[in-house]
Amino acid sequence: MGAESDFRCGFAALLGRPNVGKSSIINALLKEKVAAVSPKPQTTRNAVRCIYTTASEQIVFVDTPGIHAPKHALGGFMLKEAEEALLSVDVVCYVVEAQDRAVGEKDGIILKMLASLSRPVVLAVNKIDKLARAEDYKKAVALYEKFIKPAAVAPLSANKGRGLEELAAAISALLPRQPAIYPEDMLMDSTERFLASEVIREKILRHTDEEVPHSVAVLIDEFKSPDEHPGEKLCTIRATVIVERPGQKGIIIGKNGTMLKQIGSEARRELEERLGYKLFLQLWVKVKPGWRKSPEELRRLGYRS
Repeated sequence: MGAESDFRCGFAALLGRPNVGKSSIINALLKEKVAAVSPKPQTTRNAVRCIYTTASEQIVFVDTPGIHAPKHALGGFMLKEAEEALLSVDVVCYVVEAQDRAVGEKDGIILKMLASLSRPVVLAVNKIDKLARAEDYKKAVALYEKFIKPAAVAPLSANKGRGLEELAAAISALLPRQPAIYPEDMLMDSTERFLASEVIREKILRHTDEEVPHSVAVLIDEFKSPDEHPGEKLCTIRATVIVERPGQKGIIIGKNGTMLKQIGSEARRELEERLGYKLFLQLWVKVKPGWRKSPEELRRLGYRS
């Protein structure tokens, strides 16, 4: 790492409407999959800390849930997670799309939040690869500059890996000069149990449609790793997939259990790769009507306010 007097370190909240590419930006920057990504809304529910470290900087990205008007207790939790993340960071990275030509309802909510915030904002204009002319991203910049005065603007494409270092540099320039908070090889500040639940949930999102993704939660009932239990040769994970209706349970299980087997198999392979040991994964599916509206159920599932 660089000289301590020049080293910059701090927290940056990634803020944006659902599916604008926040998690894709983090994964592309860190060159490793650390945040759950899917084309479905509400993929990110908790504010997740992911750590980008170079010789001259350490940016702790707080990947917030996509902002939307809450319709139930889970939505309220997600909005509160985003609001609290904004109060605990040094910089806000507001992610929009290069094709944006009007401010929608979700961005309206975000812009109101930013209006009352004293933190500097970096406007990250993602998906420039989808433009016929790259310089047209400036139209999106002009749109958002009517509402906020960004400290910096960073055009990029997370999918194509363009503009990522420039985005990191723009954020880093606004961070305090101080030593690193985390070890330089650490990529994520979360438990292995949380990682397991997120990987399983992401596989469900990838394989289901309609209302199922919104109604799914994953509860890790047992997590026994060889690190914590030296006598164990395998990491044993038993998890319950929570849904709201019997029809959703049927979709996730699939005909003769084929869908659940596929979800389990893909989750197991990814977790073995990311955790570094062989895995035994067992999944159940349970119906809990209205769990998203129940503060008690949300707390039990780890969505604590």
